[in-house]
Amino acid sequence: MVPDRPSVDSAAAERAAADLLTALGMDLSREHLADTPGRMARALLELTQPEEFDLTTFPNEEGYDELVVVGDIPVRSLCEHHMLPFVGVAHIGYLPGDRILGLSKFARMVDLHARRPQTQERLTKNIADHLQETLHARGVGVVVEAEHTCMTLRGARVPGTRTTTSTVLGRLREDPSSRAEFLALTRRSV
Repeated sequence: MVPDRPSVDSAAAERAAADLLTALGMDLSREHLADTPGRMARALLELTQPEEFDLTTFPNEEGYDELVVVGDIPVRSLCEHHMLPFVGVAHIGYLPGDRILGLSKFARMVDLHARRPQTQERLTKNIADHLQETLHARGVGVVVEAEHTCMTLRGARVPGTRTTTSTVLGRLREDPSSRAEFLALTRRSV
């Protein structure tokens, strides 16, 4: 469930970036471009390497059984088809079971799963599955809204277009009123 941290050859990545930029007709001897291959390789490394953290959970001593929603968590990932960023927000909700999650861990979980090339659909499902697996919650829901630069900067070139994906598990999937409550709480105010 937790993404593997792949082995990285930074020097090879920098050489490959230089080769790509040169193949695209860029003159790397120009002062403004001379260090670009290294910067490019480091930027891609930062976007594809998850930071490790401890997923802190606590006993649900109060027996809290209502919906918990954390919204507008920043999402930054890469489209695996074009290696261009998609950026937006995630909304995560769950119906606690025996354990509750430390609130800062929702953002860390989103970041953990976002740092790799992928589809938005897979990102949404992976976050939900990881949360369900960790907490054994009675229900989990994840909604991700993002703008894909592979669609806004190239191809169709339609800036401002957002894609919304959702995954709901357990009671949030099976019980229409719980599902409706979760989705209502994740709608962005206009």
